[in-house]
Amino acid sequence: MGIDAPVVPIQVSPDAVLDPPRNAEDVGWWDASAEPGREDGRTVITGHTVHTGGGALDRLREVSRGDRVDVVTDEGRMRYKVQQVRVLGKEEVAEDAEDLFGQDDGSGRLVLVSCTDWDGTVYESNVVVVATPLGQPVAQPRDGTARAARAR
Repeated sequence: MGIDAPVVPIQVSPDAVLDPPRNAEDVGWWDASAEPGREDGRTVITGHTVHTGGGALDRLREVSRGDRVDVVTDEGRMRYKVQQVRVLGKEEVAEDAEDLFGQDDGSGRLVLVSCTDWDGTVYESNVVVVATPLGQPVAQPRDGTARAARAR
């Protein structure tokens, strides 16, 4: 997938919707979720899919079970293995929100979310990728900017 994008903190809107970053080329880390590399909770990262191209997560739906996803932070490179790729309708995401995004029992999982199923007017679904950590972060020199995931 080869995403190399700035990660910006994002929040949940007053109507309980996770607002993706304003810039379609950025990815957003939900600041109430676990930081990458934490052993508890879930790290929730979201980004835009743009039907004409240019969204940071345009190709998220191409990720497959077993792929490796790396998230690079100031702490180093955190490696994850994709366990599940699901396409869920908007209502399903709302119904499953606690299971998908809840912080009580996440075992350090990574959850990536973007829109999919463009109907010519709106995106009808979300693609949700769940990955489990492969050990501790691997240290590497950093420039002080968190960067997005790379899937292989």
